[in-house]
Amino acid sequence: MISANNVTLRIGKKALFEDVNIKFTEGNCYGLIGANGAGKSTFLKILSGQLEPTSGDIVITPGQRLSFLQQDHFKYDAFPVRDTVIMGNQRLYDIMKEKEAIYAKEDFTEEDGIRASDLEAEFADLNGWEAEADADTLLNGLGISDELHDKLMSELTGSQKVKVLLAQALFGNPDILLLDEPTNHLDLDAIAWLEEFLINFENTVIVVSHDRYFLNKVCTHTADIDYAKIQLYAGNYDFWFESSQLLIKQMKEANKKKEEKIKELQEFIQRFSANASKSKQATSRKKALEKIQLEEIKPSSRKYPYIDFRPEREIGNEVLTVENLTKTIDGVKVLDNISFIVNHDDKIAFVGGNELAKTTLFKILAGELEPDSGNYKWGITTKQAYFPKDNTKEFDNELTISDWLTQYSPVKDVTYVRGFLGRMLFAGDDGIKKVKVLSGGEKVRCLLSKMMIAGANVLILDEPTNHLDMESITALNNGLIKFSGVALFSSHDHQFVQTTANRIIEIIPNGLIDKITTYDEYLASDEMARKREVYRLQEDDN
Repeated sequence: MISANNVTLRIGKKALFEDVNIKFTEGNCYGLIGANGAGKSTFLKILSGQLEPTSGDIVITPGQRLSFLQQDHFKYDAFPVRDTVIMGNQRLYDIMKEKEAIYAKEDFTEEDGIRASDLEAEFADLNGWEAEADADTLLNGLGISDELHDKLMSELTGSQKVKVLLAQALFGNPDILLLDEPTNHLDLDAIAWLEEFLINFENTVIVVSHDRYFLNKVCTHTADIDYAKIQLYAGNYDFWFESSQLLIKQMKEANKKKEEKIKELQEFIQRFSANASKSKQATSRKKALEKIQLEEIKPSSRKYPYIDFRPEREIGNEVLTVENLTKTIDGVKVLDNISFIVNHDDKIAFVGGNELAKTTLFKILAGELEPDSGNYKWGITTKQAYFPKDNTKEFDNELTISDWLTQYSPVKDVTYVRGFLGRMLFAGDDGIKKVKVLSGGEKVRCLLSKMMIAGANVLILDEPTNHLDMESITALNNGLIKFSGVALFSSHDHQFVQTTANRIIEIIPNGLIDKITTYDEYLASDEMARKREVYRLQEDDN
């Protein structure tokens, strides 16, 4: 068990948390939610001991081990992958290294033997003999193949490092597990594996995530941060949303009845206060009026952008034809004779673990890369807008937000441009902020403003939900559902894919799988079963 007792954290004059009291108990998974800036990650740092509160304290049941997901992806570059995972139980790792040092001595003394004996006993108590096998199991489950387990962390890609650090957090059955955005940079297969792991995990989990489907799948409770307080709800994200909305509705209805009663009492007092025969009744009603207290209903600090993609023209029947596209990058063939046709009512989700293949395809279709062979053709009625996964180049300049968006606007009027920025929660002086200093989420909202102002009828979006908070993801999700044009997109957000796509394409080593279906139906399909068998056979051959 872990609890926060009267925890307050002040940053300057602002209180991020004020007298927070909450208890997290064994056997439950808590989803920590709140608007951007509410302090979700900060609260996890307080719980883990990485950050000291201004006042109050954190209490952990004596003898329990706490583990948290590391955010520094370069911290373990000098260490082998498997060792990095085992470091999730630092005491076990230290014992392993001390044992190795003792047994490597040429002048092994009696004292060394006694020390080694003590270490061996503690090593066994910590399940040390299973440590390497357990680490390998976690790595394989998250998609890190056997041949990478002995490599140095510095040899891995960024997304692979994220998976290793997640395996490190999960290693050794910690009593308390803190996970800050664990699904970031995970492919959908790895997310599904993590979901099952956490569902079956018997200790305490506290997780921050912007993935609504993930929270609904794994959480038994929801802890909502709003106005420097944390309110605990029994149930997953959807249950929290329904409960919080119902609570607000009930409070409004109660206030309405109280207001009607107040009006009735005030009218009686005004009418009869000067009447001697009714003065006692008027006085009684004054006392009753003083006792009526309206419920204080604070609007949530959450803010939802308004995302509405409006095409300038209706799209025709001929949208896109792709024929035998092939592309090799750094000696690796990432696209191999890919062919498909896009229809005028398609919203296609490109799924699967090959991130480079999806990004390469989108870059080619957006005109940013040339294929090695093959071709593609857009229909004459189409106008495309592209959302890149890596937006570094877009914002590497000295422009203000307003000037940056104006360069893409067909109407150069400031009021017109600021209207689009306002919809995306850039208000007042925000327009004069330099784009190079924006946060990841702010940059994404800028790019979505650019796509809205373009009036395109084909949207190409490469992981648009990265860096967005829950409210912005919901707004984008709803905007794409309403969009009357064609969408080609990738995302690790299960609910986003399930509710938006009517067609699924997955690029696999020997071609692609192309199905007109929902994402959930696709995951349960025979094609997925066959794909997994192909991957298994390929791994066996290797």
